[in-house]
Amino acid sequence: MSDSTIHNVIIIGSGPAGLTAALYTGRANLNPVVFEGLQPGGQLTITTDVENYPGFEHGIMGPQLMDVMRKQAQRFGADCQFKIVDKVDFHSSPFKVYVDGKVHLAKTVIIATGASAKLLGLPSETEYMGFGVSACATCDGFFFKDQKIVVIGGGDTAMEEANYLTKFGKEVAIVHRRDEFRASKIMLDRAHKNPKIKFMTNTVMDEVLGVNEDGKKKVTGAKMRNVMTGETFIHDAEGIFLGIGHKPNTDIFKDQIHLDENGYIITSKFNTRTNIEGVFACGDAQDHIYRQAVTAAGSGCMAAIDVERYLESLHHHD
Repeated sequence: MSDSTIHNVIIIGSGPAGLTAALYTGRANLNPVVFEGLQPGGQLTITTDVENYPGFEHGIMGPQLMDVMRKQAQRFGADCQFKIVDKVDFHSSPFKVYVDGKVHLAKTVIIATGASAKLLGLPSETEYMGFGVSACATCDGFFFKDQKIVVIGGGDTAMEEANYLTKFGKEVAIVHRRDEFRASKIMLDRAHKNPKIKFMTNTVMDEVLGVNEDGKKKVTGAKMRNVMTGETFIHDAEGIFLGIGHKPNTDIFKDQIHLDENGYIITSKFNTRTNIEGVFACGDAQDHIYRQAVTAAGSGCMAAIDVERYLESLHHHD
């Protein structure tokens, strides 16, 4: 079963990158089709308050921001569908995008599938996500002024987040399951020199502890376990940050386009092109450095403009 229409552009993913791409391609009269994916609205839907997105002086809730973006894109003709792309075929043009057993054809594809924070997989971690548990220090550090913070992890991400969080918190404990760190020497030295950071090695977090007062959830601490002795103890903290990295949501593109060793899509230096002509990528699926809503939106705009120019060049060759 296939849809015989050849769309100008199919956008895979619906965070700030995908929806900005939809807005721009919509305004260019390209009638974009957006497949929103597993987490419509992307990672921002698990972020409660977004205070650093320009244009919202008093902040805005993550899900609300994505809702506004979606409606704005739809106003210009974007067809947003709450569906998941199962696989793609970029080996020949028009490109094939498989959704629920149906094939959709497109002259161009914009990949905006984002990334997911790696989590420990504790039920309590999910329960308090956005209420004291976070996977993004630069997004949420500000909310923990003069509070006690825990950072889980032993790599550069954890060191970087811990250092950043000392600007706000009164103390930051780095919790790592081993006593050796994967982090680079320079990052580790910086953390060791910071008087606000303390290290809890050979330790894992078994549970996030919190209270639910009048329907308001907040973290109060964590149940920790020493992996050498097996003893458990409670560590008080208002903020728990997962610094164990992110994984780009790019598995379905593995044999189709060039990815780096961590699975991020490789794009050209000054634009959003992939190694396949007509396939573009934006947002956290190709950006492991900035990972902000505003940079994702910016790259979504770039991808849309790249698509528009690419389609124009095809018309000139016809």
